Amino acid sequence: MTDVVLFHHAQGRTAGVESFAGRLRAAGHRVTVPDLYDGATFATLDEGMAHLRQLGSDTVLDRGRRAVEDLPAEVVHAGFSLGVMPAQLKAQTRPGALGAVLMHACVPPTEFGDGWPPAVPLQIHVMEGDELGDVDDARAVAADVAAAELFLYPGDRHLFTDDSLPAYDAGATDLVVQRVVHFLDAVPRR
Repeated sequence: MTDVVLFHHAQGRTAGVESFAGRLRAAGHRVTVPDLYDGATFATLDEGMAHLRQLGSDTVLDRGRRAVEDLPAEVVHAGFSLGVMPAQLKAQTRPGALGAVLMHACVPPTEFGDGWPPAVPLQIHVMEGDELGDVDDARAVAADVAAAELFLYPGDRHLFTDDSLPAYDAGATDLVVQRVVHFLDAVPRR
């Protein structure tokens, strides 16, 4: 069993985020899903992004930091789109991080320090035609990080793993879940 902290996307902790977490739990992993929006969810990505602008990225990152304070150090940090920011920050800076799973987005590791820690394995999942998914950044990070796996899925949907949203792609999500579970099963313990 691997402990996972899974950060939601800009539309909030939706039923689809919880559904994805449930699939990881069903595979035998312990998953914590912090609520960075204090219960707010949004019907559209534009509404969620407006809420993010109102809160500020620093507030979201701070809430992400606080969300993991009471968790064991040895966790895998995962996130969907907006949730990639706190997941990537913690995977890069929190001693003991076991790995990171970044879905729908990726930012250059220099955003959170000098680069990616060599001992922290990484998986990135994006649709190859997703204009919001930072595909070029994902490719660059995967090329620079020795312990990285990049999975590109056909299509142009952004939040394709959230079964409560119109962008949902069941086949691609099944493949993401399979690959993430394999990653969690294989993560080396320290």
